[in-house]
Amino acid sequence: MRRTASVLPLILLGLGVFTLVFGQLLDRYVEPRVKRTPVDVETSSVLTGTGSYFDTGVLETVHGKQITITRRIVGDVAAAERSGHAVWNVSTQIDTPTTLPLRDPRRSLQWTTERWVTDRRTNLPVHCCGEQPSFRGDAYLKFPFDVQKRTYQWWDGVLGGAVPLKFSGTEKVLGHEGYRFTGAVEPRRTGVTRDVPGSLVGRPKQRQVAAEEWYANAGIELVVEQRTGRIMNARIAPKITLRAPGARADAVTLLASDRVEFTDATRRTQVAETSRDSRRLEVLGETAPTLATVTGGVLMAAGLTFLVRGRRHRAVVEDSQRADRTHTGD
Repeated sequence: MRRTASVLPLILLGLGVFTLVFGQLLDRYVEPRVKRTPVDVETSSVLTGTGSYFDTGVLETVHGKQITITRRIVGDVAAAERSGHAVWNVSTQIDTPTTLPLRDPRRSLQWTTERWVTDRRTNLPVHCCGEQPSFRGDAYLKFPFDVQKRTYQWWDGVLGGAVPLKFSGTEKVLGHEGYRFTGAVEPRRTGVTRDVPGSLVGRPKQRQVAAEEWYANAGIELVVEQRTGRIMNARIAPKITLRAPGARADAVTLLASDRVEFTDATRRTQVAETSRDSRRLEVLGETAPTLATVTGGVLMAAGLTFLVRGRRHRAVVEDSQRADRTHTGD
């Protein structure tokens, strides 16, 4: 029993030191390395709303129709392992009620493909690995980890440029609170030209015209989870038009909507994935280190208490034994 009592304080002290060090490792080493953009992604998001689009069947713009925007993301794991960056292949298609049932992006109203490469830690663009197009900004399909209450540069693929989105308060999505960022795009040329009949853009004397594509977005609203940077909900109000070369007024509306937003299913998926990843980061970055620090402190305090008490007890016993020997000698 005496040997066990003398070893117990040392065991408690050792466990306390180990637990404290483990907590610091979680906070300073493990958790920062978990904050990395995933590379093996395969996900889809869908936005729907009502608006107008140019119907090639009747050669005019029709109104009050449903518009569906589907974005699919597939990670290129092999390229990511070679480069150390997040490499995502992104496909975006815009469908009308006529093209949506066809499930063929080539037959949709509009279909674009992109290849985005970003730094897995900072979320900043990396110009390598077949990136297309060369984009800018610090936010796109997601925001950086640990989102701040400031303005971010959000990449708009239609515009081909970055749009400043400012922090505009908080908003809950299915009970999960996020930061709300808002911005807008004034009418601007995209740099794209389309060969169309001159009569379509007010130039009837010209058989064919290289019409200018113009783009505007009256309201961009993104609700972002603070810890992970995931977008839980998105609302946009896009407008794409054609103008005759040098003209100041729109001639044809190709696509327009006052509100296109994540579907209920997309919001549920985004919030579920956000909650899972946020809890994981919270445990590794806050809960576990705090618990380890408290537990380590308690173990060390207990060890020191037992050690001091043991020494005092031994001192008392030794004093008593010396007194007994002295008394016996007398």
